Amino acid sequence: MSIFPRLFTAMVTPFKEDLSIDYEGAQQLALRLIEAGSSGLVVVGTTGESPTLTVQEKFDLFKAVKEAVGDKGAVVAGTGTNSTIDCIKLVEGADKIGLDGHLIVAPYYNKPNQEGLYQHFKTVAQATAKPVMMYNIPSRTGINMLPKTVARLAEIPNIAGLKDSTGNCDQISELKLILPEDFLIYSGDDSMTLPILSLGGYGVVSVASHVVPAQINEMINAYFSGDIRQALKIHLDLFNLFKALFITVNPIPVKKALSLLNICSSRVRLPLVEASSEETETVRAALQAYNLI
Repeated sequence: MSIFPRLFTAMVTPFKEDLSIDYEGAQQLALRLIEAGSSGLVVVGTTGESPTLTVQEKFDLFKAVKEAVGDKGAVVAGTGTNSTIDCIKLVEGADKIGLDGHLIVAPYYNKPNQEGLYQHFKTVAQATAKPVMMYNIPSRTGINMLPKTVARLAEIPNIAGLKDSTGNCDQISELKLILPEDFLIYSGDDSMTLPILSLGGYGVVSVASHVVPAQINEMINAYFSGDIRQALKIHLDLFNLFKALFITVNPIPVKKALSLLNICSSRVRLPLVEASSEETETVRAALQAYNLI
């Protein structure tokens, strides 16, 4: 079982003017992120607007990014959905393409109970030999994977970690009390990365690393080298940027930031809409404060 890196970027999906996927732009962005300090990429996650991509588009994007990155970094497929059968089909397709693992979100809208969550993740994990990172984000799914459920799933050999976006430090503490030491807990929110590291977390699946990957990498490295003061300094330095990139629904602000940096288009697919003029100015001001533009 391969070990995931500490810093993943949850990569946006660039679109052309007609809202078709800009595969060449995605390849360029992927390489840019890896070269700037991200050791891994999550493709077709929430930040990649997975709900509005067709199955074929997802496979084509997996292939394009993996071909661009090669062995320079880990490329993990966002293969989660609220249908276990469809999730397995996505997992099997990504495996054929050769991706390095899977990020699988808790089934949304269905609102299964804890046993349903357990059976879903167990069934999907058994369909692949690649490592699986589960994703708990109650604000989007309407359900919370409880620590006892996560602990049961951690017994499955290829379920290697959890991306946590609960914002609940007590739940992280509960997880660390009952999980195996080698089970990896990732922050799913940039502003929670340092707090989660301090509670025994392993890394972050980051949005802000689209624009400040080196700084986030430096913060993580400082923490694990024992320089807690430096890690805290970087966290506080970046805090306002973290918040600016979440002033409205992700990935709207980060796509606007990338557009302002002339990296890729700010276009999003409906039902998302582009940042308002007020939101744009907030993002612009944050980038200017960090001398990024």
